[in-house]
Amino acid sequence: MLLQLQKHIDQNLSFLKGKNLLLATSGGVDSMVMVHLFKELQYTITIAHCNFNLRGEESDNDENFIRQYAQDNNIPVYVTRFNTERFASDNKLSIQVAARQLRYAWFHELLQENKLDYILTAHHLDDTIETFLINLTRGTGIEGFTGIPEQNGKIVRPLLPFSRAAIVAYAKANTITWREDSSNASDKYLRNKLRHDVIPTLRLLNPSFSDSFQATLNHLQQVKSLAEDASVLIYKEVVTEGEGQKIINITSLLRLPNYRAYLYQWLQPFGFTAWDDIYALPTAQSGKQVFTAGYRLLKDRETVLLEPIKNEDTQVYEITSEQDKIDYPVKLILQNIKEYTTVSDKNQIFIDSKLIKFPLFVRKWQEGDYFYPFGMDGQRKKVSKFFKDEKMSLSEKENTWLLCSENNIIWIIGRRADDRYKVTGKTTTILKIAQVQS
Repeated sequence: MLLQLQKHIDQNLSFLKGKNLLLATSGGVDSMVMVHLFKELQYTITIAHCNFNLRGEESDNDENFIRQYAQDNNIPVYVTRFNTERFASDNKLSIQVAARQLRYAWFHELLQENKLDYILTAHHLDDTIETFLINLTRGTGIEGFTGIPEQNGKIVRPLLPFSRAAIVAYAKANTITWREDSSNASDKYLRNKLRHDVIPTLRLLNPSFSDSFQATLNHLQQVKSLAEDASVLIYKEVVTEGEGQKIINITSLLRLPNYRAYLYQWLQPFGFTAWDDIYALPTAQSGKQVFTAGYRLLKDRETVLLEPIKNEDTQVYEITSEQDKIDYPVKLILQNIKEYTTVSDKNQIFIDSKLIKFPLFVRKWQEGDYFYPFGMDGQRKKVSKFFKDEKMSLSEKENTWLLCSENNIIWIIGRRADDRYKVTGKTTTILKIAQVQS
């Protein structure tokens, strides 16, 4: 196994050579074999052990075992303790997810604080098989069938080609001691049920199951690579990007015979899971939305928009005088002028300054807002109706600001001025207000 690992590193993980490695070590047979192998290969290693305080005295004994092993073998060691149950409860997480978040956050802190290069974990082939079957039972896309990644940023899993049986055999042959986690014997977790009942049955049906699985995994990884290549090419034909949005052209999308597969490939990285709702978006009514914690999809006429969710800005911003200006949330500059020539520019207005009262206010529109659109001979109109007539998308409405004097709208900024404040033959002082594009 030592020679096999050396060959695997030479062919696939050569970037590990000469690096300072942090080995995540629980005390179980997998991690203890990993430590032994990298010690024998004379890598510069440091051990990291997490005590999750989930198994009482047993957890403490695991910690003591690691400390003693590190001392006996002159290996630097870091140990930390977590109140995993409290963290899980406070953050509404399962114990397993909580433990995973805690340990990886700590591992990355150790990397930064101690100038270490990579985190090594002892995941092996059986872990990949279990993950494959878990994803199969829950439902997944092709990425759920392509195995645990060998590298994910600074996290590297060098034992993935090896089965647990091979690891245990190596441990026994080299008189490596390890600790047994009593929770591994319980069928409380789905992973343990698969480990104890399903996978042994598969190996009984096919003694070469591990080799067959590895071959299947290789084929699926190749298929995934082909799908990703096709996805990139089609993306360029269907999706445009601008101002933080990804704009999916529905007409182009629906020409694709497998458009759902492309939507899944494009949107899955953003955390979407409501696939039935997403697949229905292209033919849904305009305004239909699907959300994740950080993003939303919006059906907007002939497009589907993907954009990050912005915190609703309900603040009111003041302009205190004619000499003032505002840079946020929009950049407005005020200027007193004596005369002007009418120009068609939605980014500026000219008003009778004697008709307004300072301070002026910049705010978002609210339900019930109305104004008197310039050029409509004094006809009152709801702002919501103006938006509808302008065929503005929900995103455009949400990002539109109003300039107001007291409770009256002077300008839907960048769209339309209010007729009540226009310059007339009786105007003696003209105020120019211009929106400057940043």
